[in-house]
Amino acid sequence: MADEPFELPIDGVLDLHTFSPKEVKDLVPEYIGECLRRGITEIRIIHGKGTGTLKAIVHGLLKKDPRVASFRDAGLDAGGWGATLVKLSGPRSGT
Repeated sequence: MADEPFELPIDGVLDLHTFSPKEVKDLVPEYIGECLRRGITEIRIIHGKGTGTLKAIVHGLLKKDPRVASFRDAGLDAGGWGATLVKLSGPRSGT
């Protein structure tokens, strides 16, 4: 069934090609949290090149997330502007 949840591998690479923009708004913050719980502080989010809509959504989410230290377009060897590299700062102390 299409509505059944499935286990997403948490390995520092999130490929959004099979997700709708609506799903991405919840998925990206949840993935960041799970990566931090597992000690992963550098991730690559693959959003594809397309029209740039998905990339804009991802970058908007990253800008608002206090756990994100920095992000940038991936190099040509890692997807170019079709992917974003993210450095996480980890959970804030006192929260």
